[in-house]
Amino acid sequence: MSGPLPRLRVLDMTRVFAGPWCAQILGDFGADVVKVEQPGTGDDVRRMGFRNADGGGETSSFQAVNRNKRAITLDIGKPEGQATLRALVAKSDVFIENFKAGGLAKYGLDYASLSALNPRLVYCSITGFGQDGPYAPLPGYDPVFQAMSGLMSITGVPDGQPGAGPNLVGYSVSDINAGFYATIAILAALHHRDTVSGKGQHIDLALLDAQIAAHSHIAMNHLVSGRMPVRAGAASQINTPWQAFETADRPLMVAIGNDKQFAAFCRVLGLPDLPADERYTTNRARMANKPTLLPALQAALMAKTAREWMDALNEVGVASGPINDFGAVAEDPQVKHRRMFRQLPGQDGNALPMIANPVNFSDTPVDYRRPPPRLGEHTDEVLRDWLGEDA
Repeated sequence: MSGPLPRLRVLDMTRVFAGPWCAQILGDFGADVVKVEQPGTGDDVRRMGFRNADGGGETSSFQAVNRNKRAITLDIGKPEGQATLRALVAKSDVFIENFKAGGLAKYGLDYASLSALNPRLVYCSITGFGQDGPYAPLPGYDPVFQAMSGLMSITGVPDGQPGAGPNLVGYSVSDINAGFYATIAILAALHHRDTVSGKGQHIDLALLDAQIAAHSHIAMNHLVSGRMPVRAGAASQINTPWQAFETADRPLMVAIGNDKQFAAFCRVLGLPDLPADERYTTNRARMANKPTLLPALQAALMAKTAREWMDALNEVGVASGPINDFGAVAEDPQVKHRRMFRQLPGQDGNALPMIANPVNFSDTPVDYRRPPPRLGEHTDEVLRDWLGEDA
């Protein structure tokens, strides 16, 4: 194995997105990740998403979060399955689960039970609302957390405009954010185990908590000022101009980070007098006078194509970019250079498309060594490798 985590053993007993995303990152970094699923049905996302043209293979959703893993099936409802899992836990560094709060206690697979078996175990529980509190027993999926965290209240078309109202972010952002936080927490707990305490610990991670934390500066704006964040469409709530504008052919996103950039932007647009107007000299002033500033900028931007504006703005250090669909993203020369879209040999021998891990280590590169596994594909292999048992 390669990567920075080559001797790490991870049991991934999670489903859907948040937990599998976390475990995939650890697998990308070289950990030996074993995905534990229910016999016969397995992870729910094996039945969510799209399949290839002939209808075969795993779904797109499963493929997105389950590479670099081996898969086994265990029936933890039976004593034999529980015993096998405990034997695997004894050989593990990390155990990740996303059962309802307290749901594994009846099987003797809760943190208290497994840490007694393996005191060095880092046990990460990922749930919707956490291990305690009035909502702890409740189920939940990404749209619920986007709604309850406040994310949807700041996402969508502003009031008073056509189509006004809250919108979902276009992917399962609460799951992905929770997966990132889980990865960070696991690595921190492992570091503490290996450098300070010699023992593992329990990580209690809630999707609702993670999504609230991910609001970062937007939530802090409210706490500091008392002002309620609003839906701003494709615009910023704290900077202007920082939004999408129409051009002669397609929308262009423009992001002005300071007054010097605003002056350069106006020169390129042929509006050199605007920065001297007291209504627009500072970002605070521009925010207060958006109703007069933005129409003037929009009118000027209609004179050229998005590509022409991008080239001109790049020359003066003003950030801009087109609003791409995924076809355009894949063809972008920078994206191609960074090899963000790659192919992995699939189970059937055909190339399997994938999105690369964005981390580039200088000495321990990410190794795309395993395609997403079939249900139970490696049960015998893992039991032999970890426990020395025959089939």
